[in-house]
Amino acid sequence: MRYDLRGRTILITGAARGIGAELARAAAARGARVAVVGLEPVLLRQLAADLDGHWYECDVTDQAGLDDAVASTVQRYGGVDVVVANAGIANLGTVAGGPVEALVRTIEVNLTGVVRTVSAALPQLLAARGHVLIVSSAAAFAAMPGMAAYCASKAGVEQFGNVLRLENRRRGLTVGTAHPIWIDTDLVRDIRDDLASFRAAQRKLPWPLNTVVSVQRCAEALLRGIERRRRKVYVPRSIALVQALRPVVTSGFSDALITRFGGAELADQMEEEVRHLGRSFGRRSVEGGGCDGGPPGGAGR
Repeated sequence: MRYDLRGRTILITGAARGIGAELARAAAARGARVAVVGLEPVLLRQLAADLDGHWYECDVTDQAGLDDAVASTVQRYGGVDVVVANAGIANLGTVAGGPVEALVRTIEVNLTGVVRTVSAALPQLLAARGHVLIVSSAAAFAAMPGMAAYCASKAGVEQFGNVLRLENRRRGLTVGTAHPIWIDTDLVRDIRDDLASFRAAQRKLPWPLNTVVSVQRCAEALLRGIERRRRKVYVPRSIALVQALRPVVTSGFSDALITRFGGAELADQMEEEVRHLGRSFGRRSVEGGGCDGGPPGGAGR
């Protein structure tokens, strides 16, 4: 049965731009009341004004801030029915290329931030017998040089969602994880602009791992997943084939495949490029002092 979003409240993190903002627009068009949370107050304020929604500036690694974001949403709308844990970042470079703080920050935002977001909203969600959508990624089951922290965090949030579903099924809460491939967000464009090695690697990846999807198409797929309370959402749907082949993808075969496509040289080239850049995040990422970006499978944070 379709989960009708009309009159329901959906709280979205990482909503200032990218997937989060587009999902907010699509949900509002379905009649949902939207609360947008993120780190760019000017963009959030404008988006909320456009959608007659609610906004709150908050870092998802700050539990007190998230608690306040949920409380202010409840004060405005009376409750929370759906949470989309979408905020995330992606650092540039390899593990050896460091710095370690960029790796740790990526995991803190992408994994710990999801745990904190869900924990802040869980009492409201349980009361509403609502739905949680956690934005993971195809990177949860497909590794690539330069994405260690990102892949680790996205695999972690998938398993967090799986356990959350098992723990709360009897209470009427449904939980899904979304697994997009490369989404045409600021962050993906930044990485493409910054790193020639990334551009070359993306071109060499086999289908469907080389697919680039528009933000609009991704947001619509996520919204359909919410309306059907799906356990898994793949964007595009062909990514489900990669998931089905997971035992092969995570075996030595994937190592051989990446090596065939120049994985060893890719890591060396990427380290050199990031050294020349002098930064660990995209130029439009809030982590790098710019605007919030959105990782592949993540969103405009």
